[in-house]
Amino acid sequence: MASAPKRPKAAAGSSARGKGSADPLSGFLAWCGRAGVQLSPKVRLSREGAVAGYGLLAAAELEEGEVLFSVPRSAVLSQHTSSIQALLQEAQEALQSQSGWVPLLLALLHEYTASDSPWQPYFSLWQDFRSLDHPMFWPEEERTRLLQGTGIPEAVDKDLANIHLEYSSIILPFMKAHPSIFDPKLHTLDLYKQLVAFVMAYSFQEPLEEEDEDEKGPNPPMMVPVADILNHVANHNANLEYSPCLRMVTTQPVSKGQEIFNTYGQMANWQLLHMYGFAEPYPGNTNDTADIQMVTVRKAALQRAGGEAERQLVSEQWDFLCQLEMVGEEGAFVLGWQEVLTEEELSVTLKVLCMSEEEFKEYKEQDGWEDDSEEEENSTLSNEALSRLKAPCKKLLYDSVLLTLESYGSDLKAEQDLLNNKEAYEKLSRREQQALHVRYGQKRILHQLLELVH
Repeated sequence: MASAPKRPKAAAGSSARGKGSADPLSGFLAWCGRAGVQLSPKVRLSREGAVAGYGLLAAAELEEGEVLFSVPRSAVLSQHTSSIQALLQEAQEALQSQSGWVPLLLALLHEYTASDSPWQPYFSLWQDFRSLDHPMFWPEEERTRLLQGTGIPEAVDKDLANIHLEYSSIILPFMKAHPSIFDPKLHTLDLYKQLVAFVMAYSFQEPLEEEDEDEKGPNPPMMVPVADILNHVANHNANLEYSPCLRMVTTQPVSKGQEIFNTYGQMANWQLLHMYGFAEPYPGNTNDTADIQMVTVRKAALQRAGGEAERQLVSEQWDFLCQLEMVGEEGAFVLGWQEVLTEEELSVTLKVLCMSEEEFKEYKEQDGWEDDSEEEENSTLSNEALSRLKAPCKKLLYDSVLLTLESYGSDLKAEQDLLNNKEAYEKLSRREQQALHVRYGQKRILHQLLELVH
């Protein structure tokens, strides 16, 4: 998702931070003028009419291909444009991390708290980042209760462990080496965590040129003023172009008064909630997915094994699939609305786990490769192909889906009733509503699969 812009639908702060102007939006627009950001007269930034927080609205009819605004590279906030860019460049080696975000986060820690930072009008749009409501900020009990089975609690646990590790092993030593710029009492772990969520939700990563894709890691993230104000929907009507300056361009005609939406890439609801703090209401997200953990399919295969010899065979088959790199202990098979997105992995896994001892022995001798071109052509696991699977494969998949549904803390019928009852739905907290859309979409995909392989 290298090019995915990031913006949650959580409402942005309503007043300026510190001594900023009483109206952060007018202060920000004045800053844009000084920074060389060019905004088309046909669009306006506003809270009113936006689905959440600030948004970009069409002030006139727009045609496909119109430039809505352009942002010069000098107005982008990154490790290269921050006032401490020379320090960051000097310490490049020491600041390497798993996320690759540390230099930008240090730049943000400094610029956000420096009263003379030229970026203050930009930061004033987010009052103390109170608008960020990623699951990483929810109490653990609430996260588990609302999101059990969705994959989000596990992703958050990994994030929090990485944030603590980065802060203690990279950020603190760097701050101690530069006491005239940083103060651990001001630049705390809590502020760092908020800035991680800010980067998750609002940053952009410029896609690599095709010739660089193999040699280089992804480009570091950067903050792009104005571009990060656009909200996201799967069915978007604008897109960010990167050269030479950054330009937001319409991808279809937009009527006067309509909101202009960008896309963060093809994101499932669980990814949107995890990274951006919101989910698209059902059935809006055509990119939604549900996961079946790979180990769940192994568990289903072991459950139906009739005796020790069959269980031993399943273990051998699983080990062989691991060698082929089709499965792993932490991997998942990903299901979309129309097809399985990890089609090769799932189709090979089902085939191998449903083999008899003789078939498996023969298959292993061929190293798992077959010259069966007809089979290769039919490897796309569309919904139609799923319904044509051989009976043992269908049964294994069916049992795996049932085990997956057991991992959620609630059932589909109760959630459907909640979504259909406007009054009851509106009584839910914002977090309960967002979690409901994530769980319901996943379960609908899983129930659709049950029907296909029944």
